Amino acid sequence: MSTEPLVTHSLFLIGEGIGKSRTPALHEREGASLGMPVSYRIVDALELGLTAADLPDVLTWAKRLGCSGFNVTHPFKQAIIPYLDELSDRATALGAVNTVAIRDGRTIGHNTDWCGFQRPFQAQLPDVGHGAVVQVGSGGAGAAVAYALLDHGANPLILHDFFPERAQELADRMAAIFGADRVEVGTDLAASMARAEGVVNCTPTGMATHPGCAVPEELITPEHWVAEIVYFPLETELLRVARAKGCRTVDGGGMAAEQAVEAFYQFTGVHPDAQRMHRHLRDMVGGA
Repeated sequence: MSTEPLVTHSLFLIGEGIGKSRTPALHEREGASLGMPVSYRIVDALELGLTAADLPDVLTWAKRLGCSGFNVTHPFKQAIIPYLDELSDRATALGAVNTVAIRDGRTIGHNTDWCGFQRPFQAQLPDVGHGAVVQVGSGGAGAAVAYALLDHGANPLILHDFFPERAQELADRMAAIFGADRVEVGTDLAASMARAEGVVNCTPTGMATHPGCAVPEELITPEHWVAEIVYFPLETELLRVARAKGCRTVDGGGMAAEQAVEAFYQFTGVHPDAQRMHRHLRDMVGGA
């Protein structure tokens, strides 16, 4: 029997309004299942009065405390990038980071959101997503979902955002990878929805802390499929409306679990049990 002490992995999540996040428990439960000590805390920027200008101090704090890494969520997925030592190829392509691993004092930014969205989407709706798709929201998570949808075959991907310049920036980034004919910025959501086979919400709207419906109810028809990235609650107002109309839907639970599967590996170097993490997530948020 080995007498080497177990490595305790100290992790955290930084973002705004994240007090009810299930990410800490998800990582801690998987660590316990593997016999690996994992401590995961919440760093809520709203409660602590932190802004993007404080990110260098957060990184210094994480390294001094010996953290194995941390997750990043709204609104810091893009703001964190200038302060990191290195980026993975995917994070560079997407211009967004949701996972930071710390190795020998160096911070390495990864993006596990894109595969987190794509894997459950393809598993649950394998026959869709190859025509016109509307995406609402072009922030950090939106960049990952745009990449996943275009990689899956969306054509075209129509981006809508409250800030048109942000949508244009993401469109330009994706066009450089997939071609200018595959992505466009929409200016009339009703017209875009009329063209589209489905829609994905990549905004915080629908979260417990940001209630509401991300797409006007009257624009959703039974012929649309609807996907969410919000997972708390699992049934957002958008999904409730879509299901009432008979739409095929994908909730945000799969993305939340799947991105954590890859993040856990980046933090610890150990491959977790993906199915177990999916079960843990749904147990915690009360959905099957």
